[in-house]
Amino acid sequence: MEIVVTGRNSEISEKFRNHVAEKLQRIEKFDSRQRISRVEVEVTHEKNPRQPETAARVEMTVRSRGPAVRVEATSTDQHSALDAAVDKLETRLRKVVERKRSHRDKHRAESIEAATADLPVADFDELDDTVESDIRKVGPLEVEGDGPLVVREKEHVSEAMTLDQALYEMELVGHDFYLFVEKDSMKPSVVYRRKGYDYGVIRLTVEG
Repeated sequence: MEIVVTGRNSEISEKFRNHVAEKLQRIEKFDSRQRISRVEVEVTHEKNPRQPETAARVEMTVRSRGPAVRVEATSTDQHSALDAAVDKLETRLRKVVERKRSHRDKHRAESIEAATADLPVADFDELDDTVESDIRKVGPLEVEGDGPLVVREKEHVSEAMTLDQALYEMELVGHDFYLFVEKDSMKPSVVYRRKGYDYGVIRLTVEG
């Protein structure tokens, strides 16, 4: 397993690189088949005295033969930020292993796809579009009102997948939603986390 440590706004000492390698030994127990090939660690130091609690940020990306796993953590210094990031990474990898075990369990009651089949699709028909207000252009978007807006465009390349696989990918990146194209229907879809351990799914039907 290759470990690459880089610094932003600072230089990384050899002592800290060795410390990172020692900490990452904790995740080797989740890699029994040696699928993890590389772990990228980026350490950022922010020079903002008004926010000392986020002075150091550690971002980790695990590269393997499967989907990438990413975590990040902030703290007052790089050592405590590293500890928090490794804790998050260990928790996330443990969830992945437990999920794989549940897939191998032939006696499970039902698949996640079956459990979420009856979840309602969000209904946007009740939105009130009768309120008149000023509309302005911000980049490629039409913005209503004078509120501040941060515009960020991002393209994501992915193959069509099942709902079950989309839930798996969402757990890997640690997000509360995941955008994908459903393999069976070929519809743009979003799976999202609800309260507790429930999930919801929104499918987009393109007309015309």
